[in-house]
Amino acid sequence: MKHSTLIFMALVLIAMSSCNRPISKFTALQQEELSAPATIQFENESKKADFYHWDFGDGDSSFLVSPTHTFYKPGTYTVTLHSSNEKKSTVKRKEITITSPRFTMIEIQTTYGNLLVELFDDTPKHKENFLKLIKEEYFKDLLFHRIIDGFMIQGGDPDSRNAPAGKNLGAGGPGYQIPAEIEAGHKHFKGALAAARQGDMVNPEKKSSGSQFYIVHGNSTSADELKMMARRNNIEYTEEEINEYIEKGGTPFLDNQYTVFGQIIKGLDVIDKIAKAETNRADRPLEDIKMNIIEIQ
Repeated sequence: MKHSTLIFMALVLIAMSSCNRPISKFTALQQEELSAPATIQFENESKKADFYHWDFGDGDSSFLVSPTHTFYKPGTYTVTLHSSNEKKSTVKRKEITITSPRFTMIEIQTTYGNLLVELFDDTPKHKENFLKLIKEEYFKDLLFHRIIDGFMIQGGDPDSRNAPAGKNLGAGGPGYQIPAEIEAGHKHFKGALAAARQGDMVNPEKKSSGSQFYIVHGNSTSADELKMMARRNNIEYTEEEINEYIEKGGTPFLDNQYTVFGQIIKGLDVIDKIAKAETNRADRPLEDIKMNIIEIQ
């Protein structure tokens, strides 16, 4: 066989192989800069592929053709798309830059996983106090000292740091209270961040603890139950709030009684895990569940 014929056949084989190779390509439907949390629609423009694997660069991935993904923290992420067919695969990468959050965001780090929380602007006294304590590293290594499955998880007692097993907790604080900001009207949906406080008998103004807080776990509720609690607590729920309670659950019987000053935007599954922890008769977990809290900037 002539040398030129061999070259021709090799070129044909290369061309045939190239025809079978998928082309990996995608577009991120976004602005040039996006503030966290940023939700981006990825438009898959790949060809000759029938299997896709996305890596978003933040620990999450997807096998959808054209997924939508939310980046919750600021930073530069390398998004990778692997496009494959039965024989070949190709890779396309693109960098996505997410800028600082458009609202005040904190991260509650726990031994069960992390919670990303929005702090509300219309409860300024609670927000400013919480941020002050965070900067002082007040919450570092404190415990979730009280857990009731289907109700809430509570922490922020400084006496819980290095507390021996079995010690009763829940009476500690920074030595001051925060005026109630219940009038902001935030509800106790699942994942709500609210301030603990003393009871009405000794605290008729419903002032909040200076550091202790709870996160709502809650149960599902019905429209009829909400109507009953609305009459009892003199609350008018919007249709959106009713749907939120029905779909996600919460503790609506606490509405108008405690100041809600934040809401978890990622990590509801972590609350579920913590709420299942085994506890003693005082609702303290048998195994310590530590926390640290930082501000996301």
